Amino acid sequence: MHLFCHEHPETLSLETEIVDARPGRVVLAQSPFYPGGGGQLADRGVIRWKSGEAKIVGFEYSSGKLWHLLDTQSDVAGGAVQAAVDPDFRRRMRQLHTDTHILNALVFRAFDGALVTGVQMADDGSARMDFDVPYADNDRLRALEGPINDLIRQDIPVRFAYVPMHEAQAERGLIRSRSVAPPPTPDGKVRIVEITGLDRQACGGTHLGSTGASPPIRILKVDNKGRHNRRVRIALAE
Repeated sequence: MHLFCHEHPETLSLETEIVDARPGRVVLAQSPFYPGGGGQLADRGVIRWKSGEAKIVGFEYSSGKLWHLLDTQSDVAGGAVQAAVDPDFRRRMRQLHTDTHILNALVFRAFDGALVTGVQMADDGSARMDFDVPYADNDRLRALEGPINDLIRQDIPVRFAYVPMHEAQAERGLIRSRSVAPPPTPDGKVRIVEITGLDRQACGGTHLGSTGASPPIRILKVDNKGRHNRRVRIALAE
């Protein structure tokens, strides 16, 4: 899918219109919010109109529309509104998501193309990634903290492109999750995130413009999750 936040990641406040409304939910003509997915939490924020405002508490797709769920059941009149993303929360999610890509790239290289089996980011600035790395030495995974932080300090540009789904499926490592791939756009393409010179992979989340906008990370723990899976827990070190 094409999201406004993919094309305009720095635009966090937008003048838009309500095009459909029901008690406790609205559809916007354009939305700056990331609705969540792929282990990344949905954006937080507010919509404001002439006579009031409401917090965004979630999102729901229905009949091809993205409904913004509100913290009130009161009717919201149609017309012009301001939609504003919580900037601190968006920045934290972008940092975490970019850092998980760096971790993913290094694990993929060091462990013979290991695939991701799960990922989840948290609002406290931590995240966990699960990898299919049977019989891995957990100390080797913990040792990736230094190389990850070296790549963050290098302030590497992060770029985005769309490629046809069949090309993405044909290129080894471009779709790196064992179970989930980003949904294609209406024209059959998939969004690719590239950390220049390091890694390319399909992803539908929000990311930094360059790695240096993230603080360093810490690897908190590496857990064994069954015979094949290793769970790596990281946190922003700010």
